[in-house]
Amino acid sequence: MKTVVIATLALLGSFSALAAEVDQAALIKHGEYLARAGDCVACHTAKGGKPFAGGLPMETPIGTIYSTNITPDPSGIGAYSFDDFDNAVRHGIAKNGSTLYPAMPYPSYARVNQADMQALYAYFMQGVKPVAAENRAVDIPWPLSMRWPLAMWRWSFAPAVADFTPAPGQNPVVSRGAYLVEGLGHCGACHTPRALTMQEKALSATEGSTFLSGSAPLEGWIAKNLRGDHKDGLGSWSEEQLVQFLKTGRSDRSAVFGGMSDVIVHSMQYMSDADLTAIARYLKTLPAVDSADRPHKYDPTVPDALWNGNDSMRGAAVYIDNCAACHRTDGYGYTRVFPALAGNPVLQSDDPTSLIHIVLKGGTLPATHTAPSTFTMPGFDWRLSDQEVADVVNFIRTSWGNKGAEVKPEEVKALRD
Repeated sequence: MKTVVIATLALLGSFSALAAEVDQAALIKHGEYLARAGDCVACHTAKGGKPFAGGLPMETPIGTIYSTNITPDPSGIGAYSFDDFDNAVRHGIAKNGSTLYPAMPYPSYARVNQADMQALYAYFMQGVKPVAAENRAVDIPWPLSMRWPLAMWRWSFAPAVADFTPAPGQNPVVSRGAYLVEGLGHCGACHTPRALTMQEKALSATEGSTFLSGSAPLEGWIAKNLRGDHKDGLGSWSEEQLVQFLKTGRSDRSAVFGGMSDVIVHSMQYMSDADLTAIARYLKTLPAVDSADRPHKYDPTVPDALWNGNDSMRGAAVYIDNCAACHRTDGYGYTRVFPALAGNPVLQSDDPTSLIHIVLKGGTLPATHTAPSTFTMPGFDWRLSDQEVADVVNFIRTSWGNKGAEVKPEEVKALRD
């Protein structure tokens, strides 16, 4: 009898150990998904470097900083306890007590739930391969390199750390989207304008219409307005089109470019359809910034003129020679291959930086798991003068019913240089 009892206890103990291993494996897997959703790899991996080993340079108004090693190596975060990890991610405080540069979006991460933080910690400690790589010192001249002003910035502008709480009566799908967009996805870090003191002007939809209303130029690109404006936002997009874009980098209305390409490649394409739908549905709840905004109304005047051989409008001949083969004279492009220009909100924003940049430098539509084809638009900086680029950009911004402000050759020259 004693032998049977001992054997039973041993069997129960092995089952408990196995269950614990399964639970831990599930926690690590969930943490991996959350790290994808937060796109941690994009900033914490140098070009050609090992994942999460840091070293990516980031230009700031005061100099260059470099992302840190967040692998579980002693040179990274190997010695971090959960509290150390939580302090860094949600509070913006490093293990040595210094305040992190706000290039780390801890003001957004402040609302990430404690349970998700535990999963992230499990993944980075047990699911990421350690890489020995010392963190690189910042290239910021003294006295601007002193850290104590960052502590003052954090005290002034970082929100209190607290688990995300849905708005009373909010739809559960919209609530999940708000959690992902405002928190782990830190969309506002790029898509919300910043004050002179570099804090985001709003961290959530409840803080005003500047939230996700578009950014100033960064590395030659504009992070577009994600609110309900038809002219330069998402007002003309359906929920389905948004999900399609987030999953594949292309839709019936647009194609990904600039820094958002990395977000699609490293993050969004790995997210569940349920979470992508939640993000899209939440974004579609954000009202337009401009109360007078109206849907785009297609104007056939230009394509009719081109069809009849009239290319006398300024920029029309340049467009015919360089753009029309892919984007067509009617501005409709080819669905999910060459984006439509008619009614495209990227082309009508007040700041034309992104459009000028892509005409000069071109861009590549990246391949994803569900859209494995890739397409490249060549750059025309070698072929077109500043005046010709300005002319064709103005043609695009004022044809087919588009309503963009005039671009001057000096603006092209500034971006070319």
